[in-house]
Amino acid sequence: HPEPTTGTIDAPIGRHPSADYRFAVVADGKHSVTHYEVLEMLPAASLVEVHLETGRTHQIRVHFQAVRHPLVGDLTYGADPVLASKVGLERQWLHAVRLGFEHPLTGRWVEVTSEYPDDLAHALEVVRGAYR
Repeated sequence: HPEPTTGTIDAPIGRHPSADYRFAVVADGKHSVTHYEVLEMLPAASLVEVHLETGRTHQIRVHFQAVRHPLVGDLTYGADPVLASKVGLERQWLHAVRLGFEHPLTGRWVEVTSEYPDDLAHALEVVRGAYR
């Protein structure tokens, strides 16, 4: 589980030095800031709410790999393949439940919400109780 349970990851992101299809925390990368709060600590994972201050490619995935907490199912960025298989994920566990922004033309705040898709809802059920 991430420790502390609420925090900020402030680490520059750029191209991975040896795998150009990936990104990584690198000294000469672009300024990148991710705020997080652990919502629920589960037996095999943590459910985390993330707020982006910047918007770099793969930012959430890279920052959580850098603090040794890769996203469940994210094999590209270091997730446990056994856990991904047990919860039935073939992709990273990443979903925007709520997304808000200032509309570029009207200046009004726009917010949309989205429930978990079936695969993530199932994975959450598994890690909440059935994962053994």
